[in-house]
Amino acid sequence: MGGVRETKDEIVTIVDEQNHVVGAMPRWQMRAGRLPHRATYILVFNPRGELYVQKRTPTKDIFPGYYDAVAGGVVLAGESYEEGALRELDEELGIHGVPLIWLFDFYYEDEHTRVWGKAFSCLYDGEIVLQKEELESGVFLKVEEVLRLAESEPFTPDSLYVLRRYLSDGVEN
Repeated sequence: MGGVRETKDEIVTIVDEQNHVVGAMPRWQMRAGRLPHRATYILVFNPRGELYVQKRTPTKDIFPGYYDAVAGGVVLAGESYEEGALRELDEELGIHGVPLIWLFDFYYEDEHTRVWGKAFSCLYDGEIVLQKEELESGVFLKVEEVLRLAESEPFTPDSLYVLRRYLSDGVEN
């Protein structure tokens, strides 16, 4: 693929039920075993208070073609949550040099995944450059519009969890 890293072969951090690191393995193996891992979730706001919503490509390993209310992804082996969040912002959206604001830590589980997440927000008002292997489109929307869209379109459930918790916690960006 000429320099494009295969995400299924990324080596990701594997954790136990208390979020202690217990190992590392390829992403595909973590997904196949539904093993607990770490991931970052970044709510990207612009100065008008709009949230960046992205649409995943149909080739994503989990929730292909779904909308996502956050940027982010799995934490790689040897990487901190903060390093992973900054890497994902740069890779997915071409955003770099912005400070992250920590929001909360959480555990999320559904039939597809078991993940220890760290949620952040950031403020950004520059050009967005989508990672074409992972994202097919994106747009800034008012939060109310995002919630309305989520009533009729498929969204990644963990990203909606993060957005709703952010709103219920009354955290300001």
